[in-house]
Amino acid sequence: MRRLGFLVAVATLSVAAPAHAATLAVSPGDFSPDHATLKVSAQLTVERLVGVSLVTLSGRQVGWIAAPSRRRVLAFGWDGRINGKRVPDGNYAVRLIYRSAVLATAPLRIDTQPPQLVDLHADNGATPFAGDGPLLTTISPNGDGFRDHVDVDFDLQEPATVTMEVTRTVKVPKTIYTLTNKLTRGLHTLSWPTPANLNPRTYLIRLTTVDRAGNNLTYGAPNAFVGREPRGIVARLQGIDAAFNKPSYLPGENAQIRIATDAPALTYKVLHAGPEQLITYADNQFAGVDTGAAPVTLDWTSWRDRPHTISFPVPTLPSGLYYVQFGGPDGRVGYAPFVVRPTTLGLTSRVLVVLPTNTWQAYNFQDMNGDGYGDTWYAGPPNRTVDLSRPYIARGVPPRYYRYDLPFLHWLYWSGKTAEFISDSDFDAIARGDDLSRAYDLIVVEGHEEYVTTHEYDVVQRFRDLGGNLMFLSANNFFWKVDKSRQTLRKIGKWRDAGRPEASLIGVQYRANDDGQHQGLYTVENTAAAPWLWAGTGLADASTFGQFVGGSGIEIDETTPQSPPGTIVVAEVPDLFGPGIGAQMSYYETPLGAKVFAAGALDFGGSATFWPVKQMLENIWARLAVP
Repeated sequence: MRRLGFLVAVATLSVAAPAHAATLAVSPGDFSPDHATLKVSAQLTVERLVGVSLVTLSGRQVGWIAAPSRRRVLAFGWDGRINGKRVPDGNYAVRLIYRSAVLATAPLRIDTQPPQLVDLHADNGATPFAGDGPLLTTISPNGDGFRDHVDVDFDLQEPATVTMEVTRTVKVPKTIYTLTNKLTRGLHTLSWPTPANLNPRTYLIRLTTVDRAGNNLTYGAPNAFVGREPRGIVARLQGIDAAFNKPSYLPGENAQIRIATDAPALTYKVLHAGPEQLITYADNQFAGVDTGAAPVTLDWTSWRDRPHTISFPVPTLPSGLYYVQFGGPDGRVGYAPFVVRPTTLGLTSRVLVVLPTNTWQAYNFQDMNGDGYGDTWYAGPPNRTVDLSRPYIARGVPPRYYRYDLPFLHWLYWSGKTAEFISDSDFDAIARGDDLSRAYDLIVVEGHEEYVTTHEYDVVQRFRDLGGNLMFLSANNFFWKVDKSRQTLRKIGKWRDAGRPEASLIGVQYRANDDGQHQGLYTVENTAAAPWLWAGTGLADASTFGQFVGGSGIEIDETTPQSPPGTIVVAEVPDLFGPGIGAQMSYYETPLGAKVFAAGALDFGGSATFWPVKQMLENIWARLAVP
C-alpha cells in the first residue's frame, strides 16, 4: 500500500542566522501529472544561487526540478518530468538547495494510479435468479423482503471518494440515483434502495473512484462497447417478463410462452387489443377487450428462481392483435402480445393490416444478456441482431405502440371496419405477391415498417404491380434491408443503396429525423388533384390540419426522382427541418389500377381518431379498399 501524502507540505530549515531562513511549498502534496500541475513556491530572505531538486526518501538525487539560478522568490509549475521523462510514482522529497546546503524540504507523493475496486460484486440479499453472477443480480422490489434491494460490495485499495450511479441506458447511461461517500481503504458495501415504481428492465450501476491526487476510474461502460471499460454492476429489475416464441399464430395452434418472475403465483387472461373504448397514454400499459375465456391461475413457487415455458393453446379468435395479461399477488403485471393470423388469406376481409413486429423488436431495449445495454442495434454498433422472441421492455408492451399503432386500431374498430392481420414474420409463409393479389384489394401498413426482408419487399411490390392498393400511414417505411433466420433479424443495409429506393414503391421515402423536436401542421396542396381525399373535411387549398395533436413530424418522407410517374403531393409540412426539408403526403395510381397513399410523417396514423384525419382515413379507405 502507498503511503499517504499531504495536500500541501511546507518545511523550513534554518541553516544560519534567522536572516538566512527559507521556505518551500508544493501543492498538491498528492500529485498526479495526469490531472494537475505541481505548484512550487519558495522564498528566501536574501537573493542566492538556489535550485529545486527531487530526491528519493533515501536521499538519492533524481534531478533538478528547477536548475540553480540567482533568485530570492520562486513560483513555477512542474509537469512531473525531469529531462523530458516522467518521474515514476512514489514518495519523494523536494529540496531547496544552496550550494551543498539544503535550505528547506517538502514531502511529495507522485501518484498516477486510480483507486482500484477489488472483488467487485453484487447480490440481492436472497437467492440468485438463474443467470445471476458476480456482476449481475436480479431484484423485485415489492416490499416482501425477497430480492428487494441491491448490495454492491468491493475491497477499496486506497482511501478515495466513491460515487455509485444507478443508470438507465439507451445509447448512453442516464443517471436515476446517485450516492457519494468518502471511504477508507478496505471492505465496503453500498446499497441501492430500489423504488417499487420502476419499469422492469436492467439498470447499469456505475462506480467511480477518485483519490486525493485526482486519479479516477469508472466501472461500468459509457456505451454499448462494454468490453472496453471495467465492468460495472447490472441489476435486473424483474416484473413478469413474458414472451411468445414467435410473433404470430393460427387459431388453435399450440404456442409457447417463456416467463421469468419470482411471483409465487400467476393469473392470466386473454384480451383483444384495439376494440376497447379506453384511451391508453403510457408506454407500459395495454388495454383491450376480454375474449371471454376464464382466467387461468398457475402455481409458480417452483419457478421463482429460473425462467419456465408454458404451453398456451391459441383460442379460436378472429385475426387481430391480442395479448396475454399476467398478474401476480403483489400487483405486478406483464403482457405477452401475439398476432392471430388468418387461417385462409382473405376469408373474412379483402383488407390486410400489417403489424410492424420487426420494427417493434428493433426498438426493444430489452437486455437479455445482462450487460446493461439493450440487445438492439439502437443501443450501439456492437449489437448486430435483434431477437424477435424477446419480451418487450415496458412490461411487455411494444415500443411506441400507444402513440403510433393503437390510434389506428381504435379508428378501425370504432368505425366498424373489418380487416385481417399479419405480422412481418408471416410474409415468410406467403409465397408470391400473386397470392396476396387474389386475397386482398388493400394492404394497410399502419405503423413504422422500417425493417423489411427481401421476400417481404418482393411480395408487396408484386402485389402493387398486379394492381393491389397500398396505404402507408407512417414514415420511414421499407428503409432497411434485413435478413431473418428463425427468430433473429440481422440488418444488412439501406434498400436505396441496394438499387431499390423505397420511393419507387411508396411514392415518398425517408428524408430526415429530429426526434420530435419540431412538429408542424400539414398544408393542403392541391385539392383538385385528389378531391375525394378532402371530401367532408372542410379543407381547401392552403388549409392546415394537425393542430389537435400538436402537429406532425419526428421522421419525415419526401418524393424523389424515383417516385412513380404521376405521384402527386396532396399535402405537406413545409420546411419542417429547414428550408426545403419537409414532410410530403403523396398519392399515385398505376396503369394497372394500383392506388398508393403515403402519409409522409411518422405520427400521421397516431392521430387517426382526431379530426380531420379520421375523415381522411374514411375517404382513403373508401377509395383503396375496393379494386
